[in-house]
Amino acid sequence: MVSRSYSNLLDLASGQFPSLSRGDKRFPRVKTVAGVLSEFDDEASNSVSSDAPSSISQERVIIVGNQLPLKVHHKPDSEKGGRYFSWDEDSLLLQLKDGLAEDVEIVYIGCLSEQIDPSEQDSVAHLLFETFKCVPTFLPPELFTKFYHGFCKQHLWPLFHYMLPLSPDLGGRFDRSLWQAYVSVNKIFADKVMEVISPDDDYVWVHDYHLMVLPTFLRKRCNKVKLGFFLHSPFPSSEIYRTLPVRDEILRALLNSDLIGFHTFDYARHFLSCCSRMLGLSYQSKRGYIGLEYYGRTVSIKILPVGIHMGQLKSVMNLPETEVRVSELREQFKGQTVMLGVDDMDIFKGISLKLLAMEQLLLQHPDKRGKVVLVQIANPARGRGKDVQEVQSETNATVKRINETFGRSGYKPVVLIDTPLQFYERMAYYVIAECCLVTAVRDGMNLIPYEYVISRQGNDQLDQALGLEPTQPKKSMLVVSEFIGCSPSLSGAVRVNPWNIDSVAEAMESALTIPETEKQLRHEKHHRFVSTHDVAFWARSFLQDLDRACREHIKRRCWGIGFGLGFRVVALDPSFRKLSLEHIVSAYKRTKNRAILLDCDGTMMTQSSVSSNPNAEAVSVLNSLCRDTKNVVFLVSGKGRSKLDEWFSSCENLGIAAEHGYFVRYNNDADWETCKPISNFDWKHVAEPVMQLYAETTDGSFIETKESALVWNYRHADRDFGSCQAKELLDHLESVLANEPVSVKSGQYIVEVKPQGINKGLVAERLLETMQNKGMLPDFVLCIGDDRSDEDMFEVISSARTTSSLSPVAEVFACTVGQKPSKAKYYVEDSSEILRMLEGLAAASEQGVVVNGYQVPKQSIIDKVN
Repeated sequence: MVSRSYSNLLDLASGQFPSLSRGDKRFPRVKTVAGVLSEFDDEASNSVSSDAPSSISQERVIIVGNQLPLKVHHKPDSEKGGRYFSWDEDSLLLQLKDGLAEDVEIVYIGCLSEQIDPSEQDSVAHLLFETFKCVPTFLPPELFTKFYHGFCKQHLWPLFHYMLPLSPDLGGRFDRSLWQAYVSVNKIFADKVMEVISPDDDYVWVHDYHLMVLPTFLRKRCNKVKLGFFLHSPFPSSEIYRTLPVRDEILRALLNSDLIGFHTFDYARHFLSCCSRMLGLSYQSKRGYIGLEYYGRTVSIKILPVGIHMGQLKSVMNLPETEVRVSELREQFKGQTVMLGVDDMDIFKGISLKLLAMEQLLLQHPDKRGKVVLVQIANPARGRGKDVQEVQSETNATVKRINETFGRSGYKPVVLIDTPLQFYERMAYYVIAECCLVTAVRDGMNLIPYEYVISRQGNDQLDQALGLEPTQPKKSMLVVSEFIGCSPSLSGAVRVNPWNIDSVAEAMESALTIPETEKQLRHEKHHRFVSTHDVAFWARSFLQDLDRACREHIKRRCWGIGFGLGFRVVALDPSFRKLSLEHIVSAYKRTKNRAILLDCDGTMMTQSSVSSNPNAEAVSVLNSLCRDTKNVVFLVSGKGRSKLDEWFSSCENLGIAAEHGYFVRYNNDADWETCKPISNFDWKHVAEPVMQLYAETTDGSFIETKESALVWNYRHADRDFGSCQAKELLDHLESVLANEPVSVKSGQYIVEVKPQGINKGLVAERLLETMQNKGMLPDFVLCIGDDRSDEDMFEVISSARTTSSLSPVAEVFACTVGQKPSKAKYYVEDSSEILRMLEGLAAASEQGVVVNGYQVPKQSIIDKVN
């Protein structure tokens, strides 16, 4: 298959895209040079704009995971190359295809479970693609070790499971070389995706924490790539996550996805909290969907726990070996009640806590001795290191102690199985167990309870092996940790805090003694949920939401900005473009009646500046523009009039609108006027005590008292708490001021109460009307602002084209600061660029005046400000 990825930037720049067909089945393998890449590597993959419409037809899905859903087998006594491959039926990446339509092509990208000699990599890659539609990612051993056993397992895995590196023994200190290896591997994965992707057609679904920065590399190559990401591990609270030195880079990389999936609302809530606290982003919930606005793109959040593969479980239950093994186990544990635990041997599964609870149960309930058995299946650890060895030693020691204390001839209270089991053997244990125990202290999902419920439903052959009547109601009991992902979906389970040994022991005793009818009802409830919310349902639901999240692609113009892992895509209206100095100077020179409206904060003054006063250069430029008799210049601000008087007293001809337009003054000699006659401000006596209450209870917040308005500002408060308080205050004020002629609005870190109808748009309307009444029909309008309050001005001057308040040939420039969604049609990068542009206009005003005996040409003006 020939890739239709945009690999030639010269073709992109010229708009000459290669015409390739899906018909060619050759697999183009891009030679990957091993090595560590800097996270600031921007090379030839830098973004360009992507404006072509995107197809919504779900022709192909590219599934990207750390490991391919393949098993590698070796022929006995074979020479080099005597290996063969087969599907790994236990792999989630393989199982999720059941949720896709039959005509959807699936391509898998990932690593193999063992190293392949470089001399064989080309032939293996070709074989796997032709046979399995799998694209292998070959990583050098040293790089793989740093990536997987280093950054993934030493940093991300412990941190995401709430383990801080407080000492070298607990995960180890942050190692930037491991982070660079992680970035390098994600870059290699991006190269593999680009080999096979058709950007306008394909969907890309990235899985788990190993590839969290991959979305940035893919978005950098294709601005409109249809990209979903699902995290299968927990996402920690912001207090834990913020300790990661590369926290911002990972968050921004994930936000380059269109849809981000989590197993539970807790994980999603923690992610959203991190985005709020560290990136200043807020989320909105609309019609059941949660979305984050990120540079004009809506990044959707999906909350749905993964399910099990029903077909696989039922096929294993139907095996003759399963029935035989059930009969053997029934005989082995005859006269005893079996409780079952199935866990990986790692520090987060809580095996030792479960064993201590079993010990406590036998101590507190002597009647259970000889009758209750805990079978603990300990799967081999996926990681390696000192912590795994410690868990193994502690587990073996605890089992030995319990069996020596409570065991007797023919009875072992704890049966530890620490050798690998066939799936049918594990199923047989599920079938005979009266209760399943999962006491993990932290786990992303854990499907053991789901498998147990389906196994307990059984079939005719297993019922016969258990000596049950086919019509007899099935039953099961679950004791699950409240810290695992599947817990919220199992409402009939007994939820426990695994750290509370006494509580877990009580739950185990309760699960054994609960009435049979109650066990049946709980089993029925769980079975109904698990059987309908399987892995196919999960995959289908995720891809449907991904399709919905990507529909805006065809309506937006996307531009890539930023370097390295700071790269992001800005999605803008197709007509939105940067305001060029040559363009506006040319229009300025051709016109005679000019209206210029300038926001103050963030436009004429930089908000990040330590000093809040306008600099002398800005005041000088304003004075130059005001001296041109063809100009009417207005400064529009939310500040009070006394402060603006103080700042701009030297600008004699400058018009000023204070407090978002409530007060207006046309020049220094004129008196302040009000845009609307408002005589009653009694509402302040109602609103101010309410605001004061919230200011006292929200550390870092304060009240700004203006002549026409009251503002509660929480810019310096905790973002989450401040946002929560702002919503409460908004509701509170709307309630107590319901009968007052005021509007209550929330803005960026503020809640404001002001008279109805007062906004910056009112200033624009009044200015245009005044000029028209004086016979100065504006033929040039420039309006510049940087925040939401300026959008009212943009809307007024844009709609003025359809009225008689502007000249029919008027040049209108509504311009915002920064590339972001706006009603403006133009943008400039920052306040310094605004100053250069205004200097250019001021210099143009001087053209035609003889300077030192010469007339200043147009190009000299542009050169002067550049």
